[in-house]
Amino acid sequence: MISDRFLKQIDFIIEIDKIKSIIRNNYLIDGSRKENDAEHSWHLGLLVMVLSEYFEGLDVGKTIKMVLAHDLVEIYAGDVYAYDEKGNVGKFDREKESAEKLFSLLPEDQKKEFYDLWVEFEEAKTKEAICGAIVDRIQPLILNYNSDGKSWKEHDISSDKVLHRNEIVFDKGPEVIGEYIRTLIEDGVNKGYLR
Repeated sequence: MISDRFLKQIDFIIEIDKIKSIIRNNYLIDGSRKENDAEHSWHLGLLVMVLSEYFEGLDVGKTIKMVLAHDLVEIYAGDVYAYDEKGNVGKFDREKESAEKLFSLLPEDQKKEFYDLWVEFEEAKTKEAICGAIVDRIQPLILNYNSDGKSWKEHDISSDKVLHRNEIVFDKGPEVIGEYIRTLIEDGVNKGYLR
């Protein structure tokens, strides 16, 4: 007999397939199309695996769980472009409501785990959440830079906005990542990707 727990878990897996339909504003590096949230989350998980050596004492498994789960709330709340000031108003409340709804599909212990990971990510206070926030900032920057600034140009984004968006990288991240980001931003301005 199949347990209720297992069926709840499968219902959750079916529901989160919707993340593949949440389209972000960033283009794939080849510029052919915009990425979806599932691709973004997958990329973040790999960034954590590859760059974890720069984050001392990091619980890599927990961080991967966090970056894979943090955007699931966009299934109901939708994605908001990082530089959309109006769209970001009330974003946390919309996403919190979505988290409560989505994670309630899971058995109670997993509901708590997913919700707690989402909150920890949003608060960006622990090593794991800071790493998650950093890879969440640099992944779109890498895509934008390597697609010749396609999304930046479409939205007329300034280097000041990108620098502001990446403050956590400069304030709490490994120096090498901060240097890399500054280099991409400066070169993006020189190449006309950013104003």
